[in-house]
Amino acid sequence: MTDPTSADAPSILIVGASRGLGAAMAAEFAGRGWRVTGTVRGDGAAPGRTALHALAEQRPDQVAIETLDITRPEQIAALAGRLAGARFDMLFVNAGVANGDRAETFADISTDDFTRMMQTNVLGVMRTVEGLQDLVRADGLIGVMSSGQGSVANNTTGGGEIYRATKAALNQSLRSYAARHARDPHAGGRRALVLMAPGWIRTDMGGPDAPFGMEEAIPKVVDVLVARQGQPGLAYLDRFGATVPW
Repeated sequence: MTDPTSADAPSILIVGASRGLGAAMAAEFAGRGWRVTGTVRGDGAAPGRTALHALAEQRPDQVAIETLDITRPEQIAALAGRLAGARFDMLFVNAGVANGDRAETFADISTDDFTRMMQTNVLGVMRTVEGLQDLVRADGLIGVMSSGQGSVANNTTGGGEIYRATKAALNQSLRSYAARHARDPHAGGRRALVLMAPGWIRTDMGGPDAPFGMEEAIPKVVDVLVARQGQPGLAYLDRFGATVPW
């Protein structure tokens, strides 16, 4: 394993690393010798203590913390400016929200709640990718946390309509991004792009009934991302590395 304090150690920027899957990913990458920069939400005041803060205290030479609210474009630009001298091997955007009632339909959800979900899960994620892409090495990897529920082909049972719609829109958006950049190998066409569908995992969002814990799932997610390095183009993958139908 590479010395994580070495300039040669691989590095990752994880957006949305304060808790849940993002914090678990930060801990897993750090445990494998990566240098990790993770973001927590900030509104100008000092952010509350998070799992990422605890990890940074344990590994102060390896883990750094930045603040970012992906729904605020000025914060994305400010983070890009603060990190302008850095070049990461990976950027992974984990941010996202769900509606409180998964049984809610389009007839039920308020316009404000629908807009909030689309703004965070699609617009905010894609603005973050666009705004921070230049921090990633030309042959690096950009990944976002999608979901198997974003698969149109696999949607045979319905349910979770609003969340499914946001993830399907995210998948389409990153596919458009990939197609645009594939035309120019000097503008991101050499990068690997990953839509990650981690499965139903026990988190605040996934709930206590999910069949898998983070300790089981996250090492596999990281395995897939590490293995995908050096393979240009977009892949929609589950935590086992299998392709998810669009």
